[in-house]
Amino acid sequence: MSITWIEDGSERTCRWQSENGAPAPRTVRVVDDSTTADVAYKLATIGEALLWRGDYNNARQLLSAMTRRVPAAKQTSDASPAEQFHLHRQHQARRARVLGMLLVELDSSFGLDLGRAPDVRAAVTEALGPDAAPCVLSLRELLGMVGAHEWRRKGVFVPALDASIHPHYGVFSPVRGEYIQLVADAPLPDTDRAFDIGTGSGVLAAVLARRGVTAVVATDKDPRSIACARANVDALGFADRVEVVQADIFPSGRAGLIVCNPPWIPTKPTSGIEHAVYDPGSRMLKSFLSRLRGHLTPNGEAWLIVSDLAELLGLVTRAEFLAAIDAAGLAIVGRTDTTPTHSRVTDSSDVLHAARSRETTSLWRLRAR
Repeated sequence: MSITWIEDGSERTCRWQSENGAPAPRTVRVVDDSTTADVAYKLATIGEALLWRGDYNNARQLLSAMTRRVPAAKQTSDASPAEQFHLHRQHQARRARVLGMLLVELDSSFGLDLGRAPDVRAAVTEALGPDAAPCVLSLRELLGMVGAHEWRRKGVFVPALDASIHPHYGVFSPVRGEYIQLVADAPLPDTDRAFDIGTGSGVLAAVLARRGVTAVVATDKDPRSIACARANVDALGFADRVEVVQADIFPSGRAGLIVCNPPWIPTKPTSGIEHAVYDPGSRMLKSFLSRLRGHLTPNGEAWLIVSDLAELLGLVTRAEFLAAIDAAGLAIVGRTDTTPTHSRVTDSSDVLHAARSRETTSLWRLRAR
């Protein structure tokens, strides 16, 4: 997909880059430091993209000024939690669409030809790969790449590992440590072989290996997650015990312990990284449960780690969740609960605060009936 604009009297075309698959803007205007935030915001709201040719720091300031002009999400007092959630998602999508109209161009070496621009080449290469072509993308997306590069460089310390996990661009960062601690504390039913389904950064596979599981097979269908998990497993010294494979849910064979932390919100994701949180119709969870018996050893156990946020929002019911477990021929043999500690739990300005403040994350222990 390409994007076309007129500059210096000539038509120019470049590859369009969008992580969430948004179409290239049809109308593009070249702008610089003389463009005011009011003008930029007005043009963005009517669908006119702004290709920046001014100072890099001024572009960031302009984006911040445009952000302040986005109206706050409307809160309807008589709306149900589910309706509030969908209104919130719609507001997020509109906000992202408007703010995504401020564009920058990357050259053949992924450099920015802008005044005071930082060297973003490493960040972009990590996100897009070394063989990607020059492109035009939103400044917000570029800033996301730069931020992800810093997360990857610094890492996220995980107490259960006494070490850091280094998330890659597009891979969910293990900042919600409560689910990791559940896996670190639960009594192991088997130490011979375990599966970590939907491994992401590889953090749970690493925790299982550190706890003494002899062989762990970690699966994911996302190539970025596969590369990230392998890098983390290698860096932590668990490559001899953890095998990372690309698969849609299960690898071949059976295991005495199968761990899965599936996406917990049953609605459509809008970007690659959101697949770790949003799962339309709970496809992954239902597939995991329906196929689980065929991959457990006779006395094996599965640990299903899920948040009840979707239940609190009225998107699913506990009865539906329990019915899916029963229909799969599984029995619940135990459950451990914990409460999240991330910042949104105490953020009363969040439109979903009422649900988030009551959220519980649980490790459900399942066995074949």
